[in-house]
Amino acid sequence: MTTDQDSLARRNVYVLVASQAILGAQLPMIFIIAGLAGQSLAPNPCWATLPISAMVIASMLTATPISAFMARYGRRAGFVAGTLGGTLGASIGATGLYLGSFSIFVLGAFFSGIYMSAQGFYRFAAADTASDAFRPKAISWVMAGGLLSAIVGPELVKLTNSLLVVPFLGTYLTIIALNLVGIFLFGLLKIPKPPAPIAGSALGRSRAELIRTPAIAVAVIVATVSYALMNLVMTSSPLAVVGCGFQKSDAANVVMGHVLAMYAPSFVTGHIIARFGTQRVMAVGLMILAAAGAVAMAGVDIFNFFAALMLLGFGWNFAFIGATTMLTTLIVPAERGRMQGMNDLIVFGGVTLASFSSGGLMNCSGSSVQAGWQAVNLAMLPFLVLAGGALIWLALRPKQVSEA
Repeated sequence: MTTDQDSLARRNVYVLVASQAILGAQLPMIFIIAGLAGQSLAPNPCWATLPISAMVIASMLTATPISAFMARYGRRAGFVAGTLGGTLGASIGATGLYLGSFSIFVLGAFFSGIYMSAQGFYRFAAADTASDAFRPKAISWVMAGGLLSAIVGPELVKLTNSLLVVPFLGTYLTIIALNLVGIFLFGLLKIPKPPAPIAGSALGRSRAELIRTPAIAVAVIVATVSYALMNLVMTSSPLAVVGCGFQKSDAANVVMGHVLAMYAPSFVTGHIIARFGTQRVMAVGLMILAAAGAVAMAGVDIFNFFAALMLLGFGWNFAFIGATTMLTTLIVPAERGRMQGMNDLIVFGGVTLASFSSGGLMNCSGSSVQAGWQAVNLAMLPFLVLAGGALIWLALRPKQVSEA
C-alpha cells in the first residue's frame, strides 16, 4: 500500500529519473571522447586519459563539501550547484578544444567533475523521503534513469563529434545545453531541507565511529571496488577498440552497450535486493565483474569488447546498488551528511586511482594495444579478492541488530 510518504518519494524519484536520463547523458559522452580527444592533444600518449582522471579527482575532492552543502541548504541547491559546475566544465573544455590546448581541456574536465560528484547523490536523495520498504526500489529506479542516458549520450556523440571543424567541439557545446536543461528540472524536486541542529539533540556517530562499523566499512569497500574497476576498464575501452582496428563509432557502440548494462537491471535490482538481501546481490555483482575481466582477456574481437563491457555494467549495477542500499539502512538522518560525503570521498578516491592507472596500463605497460588491454583487465583481480574477502568476513561475523 502506498503511503503519503511514498507518494512524495515517487514524485521525487520521477524528477531524479529524468535528471539521470537527461543530465546523465553527459557522462558517457565525456567518457567516450575525453580519452580520444586527450590522445590527440596530449604531448605524451600516456597522458591520454588525464582529462578523465581530472574529472574524477574533482568528484573526489568535492564529494564532502557538496554533501555538507546539501545537509545545510537542501538537495535542490546542491544539485543546481553541480549542474552549474557541469556547465562551466563543458565551456572550458570546449575552449580547450578550440584552442588546441591540452591543459585547458584538462581544466574543463576537472570542473565537469563537480557535476559528476553531485550526480552521485541522486541515489541518496531518492532514499530521503522513501519508506524502508520502498527505499531499495527508489534507489534502483533512479539508477535506471541512466538507461536512457546510455542511449542518448553515445548517439549524441555520433551526431556531434564531427559537426564542427574542430573535432568533438560540437559534443561539448551539446553538453552545455544539457546542463542548462537540468537547472529547470531541479525546480520540481521536493525534498525537505534537513532540520537545523538543536542544542543538546543527538548528532549521531562521528565519521570515525561510522567507518569502524563493520557493515558500513564493507559497504564502502564494495562500492569503491565496483565503481573503481568499472571506471578502470571503461576509461581504456575506447582506446582499445580503436587501437585494435575498429572505428570510433564502434567504440561509441561498445560504451553504449556498457552503460545500458549498467542501468537496465535497475528496473529489477530493487526487487532482487528485497528478495535475496544486499549481501548476496553484492556478491553476485563481484562475480560478474570477475567474468567481465575473463572475457576481455580471452580476445580482442568486437564481440569480446561488447560482452566484457556489458558484463562490467551488470556487475557494477548489482554490487554498487547493493552497497548503496546497505549503507542507507545503517545510518540515521543526522548522520547522512557526514557519512554520504565520506562514502563518496572514498569511492571517488578509488575511482581516481583507477582512472590514473588506466591510461598508464593501456598505453605504457606493453608493446601493443592488446598487451595494454590485458594489463588493464588483469589489474582487476586483487581488488575483487579484497571486496569478496570483506563480504565473506562480514557474513561470518556474529549478527548485530545495527548491521541487519
